[in-house]
Order: sequence, then C-alpha cells, then structure tokens
Amino acid sequence: MGSDVNVTVDGPPELLDVARDRIDVLERRWSRFLPDSEISTLNGSGDWIDVSPDTQVLVDRSVAAWELTGGRFDPTILPSLVAAGYRESRSERPGRTTLPVGATPGRAPGLGAIELDGAGGRIRFPADVMFDPGGIGKGLAADLVAEELVAAGAGAAVVSVGGDVRVAGRAPGDWSIAVEDPFDPNRTIAELTMSRGAVCTSSILAKTWVTADGPRHHLVDPRTGTPAATSTVSATVVTADAWVAEALCTLAILTEPVDALGHLESMGVAAIVVDRDGLVWRTPGLERYAA
Repeated sequence: MGSDVNVTVDGPPELLDVARDRIDVLERRWSRFLPDSEISTLNGSGDWIDVSPDTQVLVDRSVAAWELTGGRFDPTILPSLVAAGYRESRSERPGRTTLPVGATPGRAPGLGAIELDGAGGRIRFPADVMFDPGGIGKGLAADLVAEELVAAGAGAAVVSVGGDVRVAGRAPGDWSIAVEDPFDPNRTIAELTMSRGAVCTSSILAKTWVTADGPRHHLVDPRTGTPAATSTVSATVVTADAWVAEALCTLAILTEPVDALGHLESMGVAAIVVDRDGLVWRTPGLERYAA
C-alpha cells in the first residue's frame, strides 16, 4: 500500500506483532506493485479468479464506494495513474506496476461490470478494468486490523495506514487525532477527539512528481483520466468506517470547496476542506469532535 503504518493498542504488546503480520498479508494480496498479488492477477484478466475473503471484501466495498460517490471515487483509474507517472512504489518496499498489453489511459470504465461470486470465492474483472486499491485499501486495512485487534483481546486499538485512522474498542478516554496542514506538515489545523470511528485525510500535495509535461499528483479524475484540476487541496472526513471516509475524501477533492462541504453535510458526515489559498472550511458537525 506504499504507506507508513502506526498501531496503538490498549492490551498485550504481542498484539502489535499480530497487527504487523496482518498488514503484511493485506499488502501481499492487494498491492498493485507486486506482480503476484491477487489484485495484479485480477487486473485486465477477463477471467474468473479465485481470491481470498480479504480481496472479496475490498472489491465489494469499492463497488459500494463507487456507487455512494456517484462514480467520483473510482479505482479503475490505474492506466491513467501509471500514464501520469505513478508506476513505481514510493515506499521503502520496491515494486512496479505492470499493465496488460492494450491498457490505455482515459476515462475510467468504472466498476459496474465487475462480477463477484461470494459463494465461490471468485471475482471477474473485465479485460478493460485495471484496479488500483490505493486509498480505499488503506482505509479498509485500518478498519480490518483495528477490529481484529479488539476481537483478539485489545481493550481498544488505533490503526493509522497512510493517514487513514480507525479507532475501535472501548478506551478509558477519547483519543486525540491531529489533522495536518497540507501546506506545512509541521503545523496542525485541527485536533479531533473520538472514542471510536474513523478519520481520513487525502491531499493532492501528498504524492507529487514532475514530468516533461509539468507537475503531477496521484488523485486522478475518473471523468478525464488526468490528475484532478481542483481548487480543493485536501479533505478530511470523519465517519464510522475508514473505507467510507477515504472514498468521501476523494469525492470532496474532486469538488469545489463550497459544493464539497454542502454535499458531505447532506450525507451527515463531518469534514474539513482546505483550498489552494489555504482557507480552511469546516462542516458544522465537526464541532462535536473538537478537542
């Protein structure tokens, strides 16, 4: 998943090893940078592929997120992401995305034609579908690991995967979560408190690079197949589950700030949006999480 992982557990210290092992398993199954991962095997295959329950959940949640956001969140942007220059893993673990012959950037095909056979443990991607687990993989990993740690005996757990934070269990008090300024990682724009739930942040400034055609970032607009041209620089969303928050962050970044806040507020979620001028916008619902 190309991200730093931080785990805090109110419980036996050996649960940290459980968390580390679980993240490694999810990485091996979901990473688009590993040629033998289940996602890499599915990409562009056009065939039914036997997959783990983890990957069934990932694809099922991705379809749900695609529908929830009206297609704004769309992990089938992989060819465009690679074409924009994001082929190599940007983590300490080396890796490279290899696309099938014929994969072309452009408008994302969407997830409507993906088939899931839950009873048989199989999934089929159409030949034109190349899937990047990206953000939703991070959010879902945080959800799964936090819930499994509590099931394994932790009183409470906080799991952060690349800035996607999930809080589970029953801690003695609230956890404090800092929201970073997208323009200055040493500065905090908000402190949120919660006893359970999720906080996710996405930013077009988080993963950037320069090509011969100019600067690029990792958030591709599925309608155009190019890095999103938006005045929204970052979005932070608070929900019950990190996979939902991650999808809604993408929706917000692909929308102008005023419209993004209105849309998120109508969905009953709390959010922070930062625009290119550094202005910080908040939904009224964020007040209940104020430190």
